[in-house]
Amino acid sequence: MILARPIARELAQDQWGLVTRRQLTDAGVGPKAVERLTDPGGTLERVAWGVYQLAGAPVPDHRELRAAWLQLAPDVPAWERVPAQGVASHRSAADLYGLGNLSADQHEFTVAVRRQARRADVRIHVRPVGDDEWTYVRGLPATRPSRTAADLIRADEDPEAVAQIITDAIGRGYGDPAEFPGPLASYATSLGFRRNEGMSVFRWLLDLAGDPARSLWLDQAREPRTARRADGRPR
Repeated sequence: MILARPIARELAQDQWGLVTRRQLTDAGVGPKAVERLTDPGGTLERVAWGVYQLAGAPVPDHRELRAAWLQLAPDVPAWERVPAQGVASHRSAADLYGLGNLSADQHEFTVAVRRQARRADVRIHVRPVGDDEWTYVRGLPATRPSRTAADLIRADEDPEAVAQIITDAIGRGYGDPAEFPGPLASYATSLGFRRNEGMSVFRWLLDLAGDPARSLWLDQAREPRTARRADGRPR
């Protein structure tokens, strides 16, 4: 037991104070020691099935989402994860960024290989995520706003809600206007536009949002960053 506590603390240190039962057992902490650690009043407090938080540690933001993400690959430490093992996406990604107003009542992740979600409040999407389609947000891997918006359109979310996410992302510096038309192009025909007309979809969404900067953003979407002046306008 003397060794079990420091092992638990070391594992949790770089995982927002969280650790999985599988990580503990893989680190050599036996079943009885794990039970003692997780007993009421013990070193660890249960957050979700097989996921615990160090007792007395600050509660991290989006703790339930982080715990659900750890459950996707419970044997792999957070610092060794790769995107194929799961990134926050769809509503969960938007919520991590603080974009839009869609409620994140489910924890949504995109993975490379189909797997069964054990929880009713976890939704798994199976699709590839390119290297340029994700980043770390608050320490969690999440789809970039441009991919998030495209995923939400694909999931038939309210276009006005998606439009708000896009304008929030651009306005707060999380995404560049030029990043959005490409991912949106795949869904042009389903929205009534000509095939691969991502710019038309982008323009339509900006019009729905009605942001005063939409004309500037449309100009920026047509020009690469290298072709812009210091104030962001096309040269």
